[in-house]
Amino acid sequence: MAREIGEAAAALRRQRSANVALVAELAKRLRRRPPSFVVTIARGSSDHAALFLKHLVEIKIGLASASLGPSIASLYRAPLRLEGALSIAISQSGRSPDILAMQRAVKEAGALAIALVNDSESPLAQEADALLPLHAGEERSIAATKSMIASLVAGAALVAAWDEDAELASALNRLPSVLGVDSRPAPEAAIAELASASSLFVLGRGPTFAIAAEAALKLKETSGMHAEAFSSAEVLHGPAGVISLGFPLLCFAPSDAARTGFFEAVERLASFGASPLMVDIEPHSRWPTILSPDAGHSLLTPIAALHAFYSLAEATARQRGRNPDHPPHLTKVTETV
Repeated sequence: MAREIGEAAAALRRQRSANVALVAELAKRLRRRPPSFVVTIARGSSDHAALFLKHLVEIKIGLASASLGPSIASLYRAPLRLEGALSIAISQSGRSPDILAMQRAVKEAGALAIALVNDSESPLAQEADALLPLHAGEERSIAATKSMIASLVAGAALVAAWDEDAELASALNRLPSVLGVDSRPAPEAAIAELASASSLFVLGRGPTFAIAAEAALKLKETSGMHAEAFSSAEVLHGPAGVISLGFPLLCFAPSDAARTGFFEAVERLASFGASPLMVDIEPHSRWPTILSPDAGHSLLTPIAALHAFYSLAEATARQRGRNPDHPPHLTKVTETV
């Protein structure tokens, strides 16, 4: 896992170089025949990449985006009406039966099917109307890291080209260098605090909510702890009732319009007794902070924050006496029917 975290920057360079023409042509196609809405197909970490993409599509393109439950096709075989829609499937392996069934169903229902897949020879990749390969390379650790980062960037690259956003595209070109800079290891105090938790909330807002969801999953996978992700806009609507003195919060601070309200919510939770641990581009005056690099664009800050968190997750698992490369009960490819 640690080695593959370090390979993320190289994976992004491969992707950015190899996909230039593919992304440009696909973006031109989407501008020429704009879809009426967007649906995504994914599970696990890939579904968190889809949630990130949802926020980018809604913020930059202005189209409604929703995640389709693959069981709608694989189990319920319910007819869909998707004429004029865009479907985006995201997968590492491209081989899960329910994801394949869902992509086939959306094509039959009239949607244009795009696949973001690491295995370009997989059925999902071969059956898509258009393919954007992730180019992450082989990933052996059960907990996906570099393929997840590659999925986030592939989605962001498509949105940048679709919206003809030169600023976002330029920041994406610089992102491999940002992630490739050797960073200081997570502070031992932060590792110890996280490792001692049995249950915690992981908070984000807007695009960083998708990162919070992925971080919560990684803590379950690698450290065997109960972690639940919430938007800072939702956490006060009931979930805050479980907070007691010292209850840990892992907080992915946004650097966009959501930032002020996010910190207001964290301050309120801290007043209830919660103990925040921040992941941010600048240190907090009172709370311990895992510093992540400034990605040069507010929509890419979450990707850099996730990359910084992955090292914390790996170190936390080892602190808890677990092997993050081979967590119990899990396999690399989960084939759900």
